[in-house]
Amino acid sequence: MNRYPRDMIGHGPDRPDPRWPGGAKIAISLVLNYEEGGENAVLHGDAASEAFLSDIAGAAPWPGQRHWNMESIYEYGARAGFWRLHRMFTERALPVTVYGVATALARSPEQLEAMQHAGWEIASHGLKWVEHKDMPPEEERAAITEAIRLHEEVTGARPEGWYTGRCSDNTMRLVAEAGGFSYVSDAYDDDLPHWRRFGDRDQLVIPYTLEANDMRFAVAPGWVTGRDFGDYLIDTFDALYAEGEVGRPAMMSIGLHNRLVGRPGKAAGLARFLDHVAAHDDVWIARRADIAHHWAATHPPVATGARPSEMDRDSFVARYGGIYEHSPWVAERAHALELGPAHDRPAGLANALARAFRTASDDERLAVLRAHPDLAGKLAAASRLTAESTAEQASAGLDALTDAERARFTELNDRYTAKHGIPFIIAVRDHDKASILRAFEARLDNDTPTEIATACRQVERIARLRLEALA
Repeated sequence: MNRYPRDMIGHGPDRPDPRWPGGAKIAISLVLNYEEGGENAVLHGDAASEAFLSDIAGAAPWPGQRHWNMESIYEYGARAGFWRLHRMFTERALPVTVYGVATALARSPEQLEAMQHAGWEIASHGLKWVEHKDMPPEEERAAITEAIRLHEEVTGARPEGWYTGRCSDNTMRLVAEAGGFSYVSDAYDDDLPHWRRFGDRDQLVIPYTLEANDMRFAVAPGWVTGRDFGDYLIDTFDALYAEGEVGRPAMMSIGLHNRLVGRPGKAAGLARFLDHVAAHDDVWIARRADIAHHWAATHPPVATGARPSEMDRDSFVARYGGIYEHSPWVAERAHALELGPAHDRPAGLANALARAFRTASDDERLAVLRAHPDLAGKLAAASRLTAESTAEQASAGLDALTDAERARFTELNDRYTAKHGIPFIIAVRDHDKASILRAFEARLDNDTPTEIATACRQVERIARLRLEALA
């Protein structure tokens, strides 16, 4: 099957109310990445030195050599930056989630102890702070397993959350398959948590951020001063807080690194933001594990049958072959399109069926139109309509006409069919008897090409409504 794996819909236009504790208008997740001592280094058995996320402009790996300056910058993060941020957060009694690289935590026992005494969550940030994109799946699976083992050995507890950062296209699946994680954060795709299915497992995803993130001190375009960073965080908070005030609460993630925002001038911007947040009520600052527990309890995964994009051809046609009246070929052709998660909801599925209908020949489309019954006609009187048509006509009261109304519909049906060669088609669920009759009378005067085009649009609308009823 021709299938597209990316989900471009997510929560859609009507995102759920997260119902944050205490009626909060926004949830904030402060994330401190602890990578120092887990970065690429020949000393760590890697092929080259680190070149990512430092204050060295244009840094490049040094194959086979230790990079003293790079190592020293990472050491600043552990030796000084961490403690500056630790004081900033503990003085304000703020909960924090640490993305801890297992080998880095193993090399920083005093910082680890301070995290634990502060009650911070320590999620896994992988075994080493290295690229996973070129790892074969089995090698990456082994690295994930070892990261979990070492994390538990060093911290005394298995991690609840996972974030690789420098991930591969296999990472999310492999982590979900490893099991035992309340959430995974290797995604940047939403303002709210969401569930993603991997095989028979529903995995909660709590999206992270690369823009409300101090990493932009080390990339272009990026932050220059601490005020740049603080202003951006404040603007983001204010925008999301305003959305929360009108009933659309969301979540704000903030990404931090000891060696970056841990520098004094940069830290000043973060402190300014934290003071701004403290001046607002109805804010929930929480560890990501707490957000995961709340979301799982408030919005658990919804059990569904087979998703349309995952159905085989026969199952798909059996379920959707009657959406276009007596024309299962429309569903057959739609199934052959590039379907994905975006087509698992009524709007997307209606679009796929409409594409198959629109690209059919003129004769095929006419056959679909002619497969529709007259409104309140002989088939209805003989109870020979499809179940869908029966329900639709009943919704507009066409199953309970007076003798005079029935005579009027019969007259209009006969005149319309004689003139245009097709039955009068209208999405009756959008109308009542009076508005159907008005449309009937008005459309009788149209030319036939106009009526065929109108009838085709109405057939698509009927299909959309039928799919909504199936959902």
